[in-house]
Amino acid sequence: MELIAETPYRFRIPRPGRMRVPGIVYASSALLPDVHADKSLEQVANVATLPGIVLASYAMPDVHWGYGFPIGGVAATDVTDGGVVSPGGVGFDISCGVRLLVARLDRDELATRLAPLMDTLSHTVPRGLHRGSPSKLSGRAQLEKVLLGGARHAVESGNGVGRDLQRCEDGGEVDGADPGQISFRAFERGLGQLGSLGSGNHFLEIQTVDGVYDDTAATTFGLRRHQVCVMVHCGSRGLGHQVCIDHVRTMEEAMARYGTWVPDRQLACSPVESREGRLSRGAGRGDELRSRQPATVHRDHAARVRSARERRPGLGLRRVPQPRDDRNA
Repeated sequence: MELIAETPYRFRIPRPGRMRVPGIVYASSALLPDVHADKSLEQVANVATLPGIVLASYAMPDVHWGYGFPIGGVAATDVTDGGVVSPGGVGFDISCGVRLLVARLDRDELATRLAPLMDTLSHTVPRGLHRGSPSKLSGRAQLEKVLLGGARHAVESGNGVGRDLQRCEDGGEVDGADPGQISFRAFERGLGQLGSLGSGNHFLEIQTVDGVYDDTAATTFGLRRHQVCVMVHCGSRGLGHQVCIDHVRTMEEAMARYGTWVPDRQLACSPVESREGRLSRGAGRGDELRSRQPATVHRDHAARVRSARERRPGLGLRRVPQPRDDRNA
C-alpha cells in the first residue's frame, strides 16, 4: 500500500481502484501501523469506497484493526449524494468509550488506601467475558426503559447524581430511539450484562494526573497535577454487538437491491433514508445506544465506584464535564 507523507503527522493513501476519496492518517511515523501485521490501513482504504463519502476516510493516531471500519476510523457521508449508514461504522461495540471521575486525593495520600480500595472495587464491579449484571432486570420491558431513558434512567434509579446528566453528552438521552427494532436475541444478551465491565481492552483504572500541558483545559475539567482519578472504559456488551450483527445481515441482503458494492461484508450498508437505514438508526444508531445503554453502564460503574468510596472514605469522587458532542452538527 502506498502511503505519502504530507507532513510529519499527516499521511495520505491515494485513490486507486474503487476508492471514492483518499485516506488520511493522522499519526507520527512511530505510531503508524505495520502494514504487514495490521490491516487497519487497508480498512481505511476500504471505507473510502462507501457511497456518498465526503472529503476523505480518516484515521486517528490510535488507529488499529477493527470490524469493517478500523478502530479510530472516521467518515461522513452526504445524504443528498447517496450517502449510506453502515452498522460496522457505528461499531460492533456500540458506544465503546471512556468516563473519568476525579477525586479530592493526591497521589501521595492514596498510597495507604490503594490496596483495600482495589480489593473493594474487585468485589464490587463485575468484569470478564461472561460475568453477569449487578442490575437485576426483570425482562424486556424494563430494559426498554433503560434504553429510552438513558443516563437519566440510571440517575433516577440511584446509579448516579443529577450533576452527571449535566456532564454527559446530550444530557444522557437523545430523541429517536426505537427499541422495537431491537431483536429478541439482543435483548436476551443485554439483560444479563447491564452494568458489567466486560473484557478485552475494557478497564476500570485508578490513575493520577502525571502532568498538565494545557492549563485552561485542565481548569475546565477540574484537573491538577498528581490528582487521583478513576477512568472507566466499556461499551454496550452483547446487546450492542447483537444489534450490529442483525443490521449488518439485513443490509448485506439489501445491497444488491440498491446496487451497492463494498470490499468487506462488515461494511454492509444502505442509503441513510432507505427502509433499512431508518430501521438501523432507530435500533442501533450512534445517537441511541451511544448515549443510552452504554451511558447507563458508565453511570452504573460510577455509582459502584462511589459505593467503594463510601466503604473506603476520603476519595470524594465527582465526574468531569464532557466537551460538547457535535456528532450531529
